[in-house]
Amino acid sequence: MRVLFTTIGSPSHGRAQLPLARALAAAGHEVLVATTPSVAPVFEHDDVRVTVSMGDFSPNSFITPELAEPALRPGLDDAERQAAFRGVLFRAMASPMAAELLDRSLPVAREFRPDLVLRDGMDLSACLVAESLGVPHLPTPSGTSNLVDPADVLEGLNTLRAKHGLPTKDDPLSIVPHGRVDYVPAAFSFAEHLPPSELSYRQTVSVDRGAALPRWIAELPTDRPLVLAALGTALPMIKKMAAEDDQGRPPFPVPDPEQTLRSMIEAVSRLDECTVVVATSGIPADTTALPPHVRVTDRVPQPLLLEAVDLFLTHGGFNSIRESLRTATPMAVLPQFGDQFGNAARVQRLGLGRMITDTAPDGITETLRAVLADPGAAATAREARLAMLALPEIDSAVSDLEKIV
Repeated sequence: MRVLFTTIGSPSHGRAQLPLARALAAAGHEVLVATTPSVAPVFEHDDVRVTVSMGDFSPNSFITPELAEPALRPGLDDAERQAAFRGVLFRAMASPMAAELLDRSLPVAREFRPDLVLRDGMDLSACLVAESLGVPHLPTPSGTSNLVDPADVLEGLNTLRAKHGLPTKDDPLSIVPHGRVDYVPAAFSFAEHLPPSELSYRQTVSVDRGAALPRWIAELPTDRPLVLAALGTALPMIKKMAAEDDQGRPPFPVPDPEQTLRSMIEAVSRLDECTVVVATSGIPADTTALPPHVRVTDRVPQPLLLEAVDLFLTHGGFNSIRESLRTATPMAVLPQFGDQFGNAARVQRLGLGRMITDTAPDGITETLRAVLADPGAAATAREARLAMLALPEIDSAVSDLEKIV
């Protein structure tokens, strides 16, 4: 069986697909990953073929002033503006962005002749690639998969289908005709508009082979709660792409990652009853006046460290959410953009932690202490971990996907 993965966005999207790609390759199937130069290194040490046919791009480059107009109207509050920008993103994904990606990926797919397409949640063009070749397609776990409303993208995709001589669809769920792959159980699903997945598998903690905690973390004191604070990889990358976008189009409202990191560090500096590790994802940080209970580093093997953490201050990316569920780690979520606001709200509704609404350092510290003092959050996190451990291992996805093909 030949399997085509499409992967765009940040490297975290590739890491979400990697365990599935490994399982298929280990079973003897031929795997080709069509991705961007930024994501390609995620797959470089595995037994899969990689092509950088997608090219690096910013989603902003597909948003014309006309497309963005509903989200730029004056008088919208924060929630209304976020919802409006999600609609803008959906329309861009289903029309100009899908058209560009289709031109890039269809020649690759025709040459490779896959039996199955497993697509990034942000890549709607892969639906049309699979329809053109007459093969099944499924989205893989990502925040965008959870966020997209199929009804919002149907018209744009149908326009693109008609242009390429493909039959149009009446059912919005035509973007998931064979279901979707997920790494969380239905009771803890973060998908807003899609039916429960019947293809859910246990999230692995060993995505990065050879990962181990650095010695200095292993030597931290254990007589107090341990807190991990991390901003993730997507925000710095998106901010950089937005700054490099020279096409004069309206950008998404992307927060300044350096300012967000400063607020996080200032907040955890007041948490002197804990030990705190802050992972900056390479964002510059002033560490000259840090109190002794705070340690700052560029990166940590997050899935491993979360196994020993009492609280996770996170941006709310879906990879980080899943890793927290897998390790029974309560969360305080400081969302920045995209699906993270919905993820934060879902974390709070499920009782897994709290969404930070007061983003000043004092507000962040107050929320951190509230989650640490909440036995219900810890109990619900343990419930989620048990439900995650009850899912079949990722290797069992191979036979399920073979049956679909």
